[in-house]
Amino acid sequence: MPSTSVRRSAGQISGEDIVVEAAWLYYHDGLNQNEIAKRLNVSRATVVNYLQEARERGFINITLATEPFTNHRLAGELCGTLGLRAAYVLPDGGGGEKEQFDRVVRGAANWLPSLLEAGDRLGVAWGKTIYDMAEHIEPVSIPDLEVIQLVGSMATPYGFSAEICSANIARKLGANCVNLHAPAVLSTPEIAATLRKEAIIATQLDAIARCNKALFAVGSCNHDSHIVTSGLASHDDLDWYVAQGAAGVVCGRFIDANGEPVRGPLDERMIGIEQDMLRGKQMGLLVSVGLDKAEAMLAALRGGYATHLVTSQSSARHLLERAGKS
Repeated sequence: MPSTSVRRSAGQISGEDIVVEAAWLYYHDGLNQNEIAKRLNVSRATVVNYLQEARERGFINITLATEPFTNHRLAGELCGTLGLRAAYVLPDGGGGEKEQFDRVVRGAANWLPSLLEAGDRLGVAWGKTIYDMAEHIEPVSIPDLEVIQLVGSMATPYGFSAEICSANIARKLGANCVNLHAPAVLSTPEIAATLRKEAIIATQLDAIARCNKALFAVGSCNHDSHIVTSGLASHDDLDWYVAQGAAGVVCGRFIDANGEPVRGPLDERMIGIEQDMLRGKQMGLLVSVGLDKAEAMLAALRGGYATHLVTSQSSARHLLERAGKS
């Protein structure tokens, strides 16, 4: 980044001050980048760098109104067709799948705090969607909010383990965090049953049962999905569940095309929320995007796990098309 210790006609401004000055002129006084460059006697490219630094360092918090996204025509169609209470639909942009994903997680991060109230018990799932979403939540403080990890820990090679996802969400929302101090999958059903009876684990499982709201994504039943690459299920496990009709994964557990649980040998070895416990919440916020996730998204919506949805325009259209054909 260019040096910030350059001479200005308005006096000497340097270091952090020049970043703040540029941000103030742009966001508060409404000057454009060329006008700020002339005011500060720097290049336009330098102004761009100052504004980027201001955002990265948290000097500027940008929050979009929710109405343009929740009142979108596609949002209304999703609610009417799939029984949602609200949907938040983001434009696709022109940058492909990665840009769509980034927009959806940012939109979810923008929307989530407005869906929470003092005293809520928010269950949080895991995965890259939830991890990235937490990174974009603007810090707030919601009184007496509790964030509860819904799925046990796993030896994931990624940075988005279940405990990190829930802890990061709690930190951004000023909430108390209840982590689930147990592996997501044990080697035998007997060990899992014994561990569930341990006092500390039993208390944490009781906290899961008290959740009145939930935040989750869905996983596909492809062999490159996170449920396999994280080690939660083997390739053979996945093939077995697919043969039994599995169409998606919610909180580490398999569901069929209608959202009904697909029970199998993994379930008795798992520690975490079960499918039926995820239904009937005051709010179930599903955050997902991508045509490869469409089957799993539709299964979760048919199963009644979600009351609220954040997705992209192209994903919304695809969901509506598939729902119309069923």
